[in-house]
Amino acid sequence: MIDTVIFDLDGTLLFSLEDLKNSTNFALRQFGFKERTLEEVRIFVGDGVRKLIERALPQGTDAMIIEDVLRVFKENYEQNMYNCTKPYNGIQKLLLDLRHSSLKTAVVSNKFDIAVKELCKKYFGDLIDVAIGQRDDVPKKPAPNGVFAAIKELGAKQQNCIYVGDSDVDVLTAHNAGLKCIGVTWGYRDRELLESKGADYIVNDPHEIFNLIKKINR
Repeated sequence: MIDTVIFDLDGTLLFSLEDLKNSTNFALRQFGFKERTLEEVRIFVGDGVRKLIERALPQGTDAMIIEDVLRVFKENYEQNMYNCTKPYNGIQKLLLDLRHSSLKTAVVSNKFDIAVKELCKKYFGDLIDVAIGQRDDVPKKPAPNGVFAAIKELGAKQQNCIYVGDSDVDVLTAHNAGLKCIGVTWGYRDRELLESKGADYIVNDPHEIFNLIKKINR
């Protein structure tokens, strides 16, 4: 029986790409680097903001400069992460359906922890029980540590959990944690990639997640 659903955040629950692009380009401009397009940033995201900035900068950029650009990015993003970000259509209803069915929910993201908690609080309130982002004591995905931390905080059992995400990193995270993975096609990666990485299920609309869990639980 599935009684706990653990979600990725960016590209799964929230469309946040525009704000990520804008803060990335703000930071790049401050240091005289070339700005990046939305599609470039789409490819760069998924492995945490440090990797996002490393990928946005020219190859071979000095480590100290990377740290400076990352710091400016974080400062700007914390002030501007609500400008264009919004839940995907159908996500609020999905979370309400899960809550009304007494399922526990969590978010485990590679975005830095304070942003994950603030975004979940603003957009989902008490519909997300636990929100965990990247921090020093939680190795980023695809390491399963964040998932295990969420399971422990929820008081859930591993065999009763399922993971939902939009990327190859999410599929690997789920499988590294011993969970089945639902891949979603509305995010930052495509169906072909999810299939090639071994997603256990693939859905095209949020309501399919609730229906799939009901089917599994029959």
